[in-house]
Amino acid sequence: MRDLTSERAIHVKAALFLVLGALSSVLLILDNPRASTVVLLAVSVWAFARAYYYAFYVIEHYVDDRFRYSGLGSFIRYLVQRRRSQRSDQ
Repeated sequence: MRDLTSERAIHVKAALFLVLGALSSVLLILDNPRASTVVLLAVSVWAFARAYYYAFYVIEHYVDDRFRYSGLGSFIRYLVQRRRSQRSDQ
Protein backbone atom coordinates (compact mmCIF):
# COMPACT_ATOMS: atom_id res chain seq x y z
CA MET A 1 0.00 0.00 0.00
CA ARG A 2 1.31 3.43 -0.92
CA ASP A 3 1.73 6.22 1.59
CA LEU A 4 -0.91 8.91 1.49
CA THR A 5 0.87 12.07 0.32
CA SER A 6 -1.90 14.48 -0.68
CA GLU A 7 -2.39 17.07 2.05
CA ARG A 8 -6.03 17.50 1.09
CA ALA A 9 -6.65 13.74 1.22
CA ILE A 10 -5.00 13.54 4.64
CA HIS A 11 -7.31 16.27 5.97
CA VAL A 12 -10.37 14.59 4.42
CA LYS A 13 -9.35 11.28 6.00
CA ALA A 14 -8.98 12.93 9.43
CA ALA A 15 -12.37 14.62 9.07
CA LEU A 16 -13.98 11.29 8.13
CA PHE A 17 -12.48 9.65 11.22
CA LEU A 18 -13.89 12.45 13.38
CA VAL A 19 -17.34 12.11 11.79
CA LEU A 20 -17.25 8.33 12.18
CA GLY A 21 -16.23 8.58 15.84
CA ALA A 22 -18.83 11.23 16.63
CA LEU A 23 -21.60 9.37 14.82
CA SER A 24 -20.85 6.04 16.49
CA SER A 25 -20.64 7.75 19.91
CA VAL A 26 -23.99 9.47 19.42
CA LEU A 27 -25.60 6.22 18.29
CA LEU A 28 -24.24 4.34 21.32
CA ILE A 29 -25.54 7.02 23.69
CA LEU A 30 -28.94 7.12 21.97
CA ASP A 31 -29.14 3.34 22.24
CA ASN A 32 -28.41 3.44 25.97
CA PRO A 33 -28.94 7.01 27.28
CA ARG A 34 -27.47 6.74 30.75
CA ALA A 35 -24.70 8.73 32.41
CA SER A 36 -22.68 5.57 32.94
CA THR A 37 -22.71 4.92 29.16
CA VAL A 38 -21.35 8.41 28.48
CA VAL A 39 -18.65 8.06 31.14
CA LEU A 40 -17.56 4.60 30.00
CA LEU A 41 -17.47 5.74 26.37
CA ALA A 42 -15.34 8.76 27.31
CA VAL A 43 -12.95 6.59 29.33
CA SER A 44 -12.67 4.11 26.45
CA VAL A 45 -11.87 6.83 23.93
CA TRP A 46 -9.31 8.40 26.26
CA ALA A 47 -7.65 5.04 27.03
CA PHE A 48 -7.37 4.04 23.37
CA ALA A 49 -5.96 7.47 22.49
CA ARG A 50 -3.30 7.06 25.20
CA ALA A 51 -2.47 3.55 23.97
CA TYR A 52 -2.09 4.88 20.42
CA TYR A 53 0.15 7.68 21.72
CA TYR A 54 2.25 5.08 23.55
CA ALA A 55 2.53 2.85 20.49
CA PHE A 56 3.65 5.57 18.10
CA TYR A 57 5.23 8.37 20.10
CA VAL A 58 6.57 7.03 23.36
CA ILE A 59 8.17 3.92 21.82
CA GLU A 60 9.84 5.91 19.02
CA HIS A 61 11.06 8.79 21.17
CA TYR A 62 11.82 7.19 24.54
CA VAL A 63 12.21 3.42 24.14
CA ASP A 64 13.74 2.64 20.74
CA ASP A 65 14.59 5.65 18.58
CA ARG A 66 15.93 3.41 15.79
CA PHE A 67 12.55 1.94 14.91
CA ARG A 68 9.85 3.62 12.80
CA TYR A 69 6.30 2.32 12.70
CA SER A 70 3.95 2.35 9.74
CA GLY A 71 0.89 1.10 11.60
CA LEU A 72 -0.36 -1.08 14.41
CA GLY A 73 0.75 -4.21 12.53
CA SER A 74 4.37 -3.10 12.50
CA PHE A 75 4.10 -2.15 16.18
CA ILE A 76 2.85 -5.66 17.05
CA ARG A 77 5.66 -7.18 14.96
CA TYR A 78 8.14 -5.00 16.88
CA LEU A 79 6.80 -6.21 20.23
CA VAL A 80 6.96 -9.89 19.17
CA GLN A 81 10.50 -9.54 17.82
CA ARG A 82 11.61 -7.68 20.94
CA ARG A 83 10.15 -10.38 23.19
CA ARG A 84 11.91 -13.10 21.17
CA SER A 85 15.25 -11.31 21.36
CA GLN A 86 14.86 -10.82 25.13
CA ARG A 87 14.15 -14.54 25.56
CA SER A 88 17.20 -15.52 23.48
CA ASP A 89 19.41 -13.16 25.53
CA GLN A 90 18.47 -14.94 28.76
